[in-house]
Amino acid sequence: MGSKELAVRTGKPEKTISDVLNGKSSITPEMAILFEQVLKVPGQFWLNRQKTYDEYLARLDYQKTIEEGLEWAKSFPYPQMAKFNWVETTSKKEEKVVNLFEFFGVSSSKGYYDFYHNQKLLVNFRISLKNNENSGAIAAWLRRGEIQANEIEVKEFDKSGLKEAIPTLKRIMAENPADFFDRLQEVCANVGVKVVHTPCLPKAPIHGSTRWISDTPLVQMSGRYRRNDIFWFTFFHEIGHILLHGKKYISIENIDYDGENQEYENEANTFSANVLLTEKEEREILSNHDLDSDDVVHYAEKFGIHPAIIIGRLQHKGLVPFGLGNHFFEPISL
Repeated sequence: MGSKELAVRTGKPEKTISDVLNGKSSITPEMAILFEQVLKVPGQFWLNRQKTYDEYLARLDYQKTIEEGLEWAKSFPYPQMAKFNWVETTSKKEEKVVNLFEFFGVSSSKGYYDFYHNQKLLVNFRISLKNNENSGAIAAWLRRGEIQANEIEVKEFDKSGLKEAIPTLKRIMAENPADFFDRLQEVCANVGVKVVHTPCLPKAPIHGSTRWISDTPLVQMSGRYRRNDIFWFTFFHEIGHILLHGKKYISIENIDYDGENQEYENEANTFSANVLLTEKEEREILSNHDLDSDDVVHYAEKFGIHPAIIIGRLQHKGLVPFGLGNHFFEPISL
């Protein structure tokens, strides 16, 4: 059957039929029913064919978006991300672009820049990484934490409950059990705080971060240096941000970024220091001018902390030489 006969039988202009046959015009639902009547082939068949063809054309067009993302993809430490199983391992450049789009939940490099650099969605991301030379690695680390957080169920956030949980968290710190991170996560989950561990990426030497996702605070820890005193100072620093600064502030420790508030960072540092060892407790320790290992253990037991916290504080303040008391530091396993 020629196009002219099909046009006559369906009551459509010959040009319309010709355009359909040549892919210049789409088969509409109305036309599919007419084809069904004339050709005895179900209308759904024609509509499915049109849908498949439209998708094919869209994917051809999207290939341009992928090609535009080739240079963008170079800003991420893809091999390390693949090593951590954040993205699929591949050596093909275009596959890397597609996998990174999927990882970040965007459809183009423009979507990525609008979210992480241009602050087009201030409700969710109130900082800009635009001026940071390692923005790709930082954004990847933060995004991985968000993905991990989405896999965790916690109770509704309870600010008073979080304050009341601090002594329990300190006991976990002092005892330093093998499953300390699981226990920490459980305590925090019961008061509505998500806690995740995300290993560091090259060029993103982050200690930790705090931000709110859908009214739920997220504490993301890297475990950098794998030393218990540093881990716990960072953890309580992030808890300080939650209790002191609310939903509108994002904290990324050890990274300079647009939107950082040094006053807030100092307040969180003071909060963490006081949780671990108050000034009064520190003065009592320093009143012992012949401090030895047994004394450190004694004060740690008295104040309900780990001996590494005391040594870490005194070393940081230059009150004892670096190296003295290092045997109290314990590696953390995450």
